[in-house]
Amino acid sequence: MSDEGSYRRESARVLLIDELDRLLLLKFHVDPDAPESGHGWCTPGGGVEDGETLAQAAARELREETGLSVEPEALGPAVAMTSGYADVGWAEGLFRDVFFHLRVTTHQVDVTGLEANERKYHAGYRWWPLADLAATDETVHPLGLATLAADLVAGHTPADPIQLPWHH
Repeated sequence: MSDEGSYRRESARVLLIDELDRLLLLKFHVDPDAPESGHGWCTPGGGVEDGETLAQAAARELREETGLSVEPEALGPAVAMTSGYADVGWAEGLFRDVFFHLRVTTHQVDVTGLEANERKYHAGYRWWPLADLAATDETVHPLGLATLAADLVAGHTPADPIQLPWHH
């Protein structure tokens, strides 16, 4: 799945869904130096480090951002991806996010593992009921997340990762 070298940044993310069919999303400041600039929501995850597989990166990021430790194999195959151009200030170019799916009965989120730069952007978290997610007018990344999460909850795991629209 990796086209190593063709992306400015490749990220691995996790769609973490609990037994109440709620999806965990992390709230972030668009500009931490100007909180009035707004916020958005995204799944736990982040950049793939040298030598990591996508699943290893997703498991590491899940632990750092939520306190949940799982083996990369527990994430199964990727269920979705999105890619496109972005200029996010600290990086510019072609980005790709690859998404894994994990069900849990319950999990108490622990954000103490966030890196210093991540703490700067972090603005909270929420377990979103899927109906709320589908109805919100807040900025949620990636586009199409509510439909994908509903399909996963219904037991419809794609045979190959589906392509979601780019969100920037």
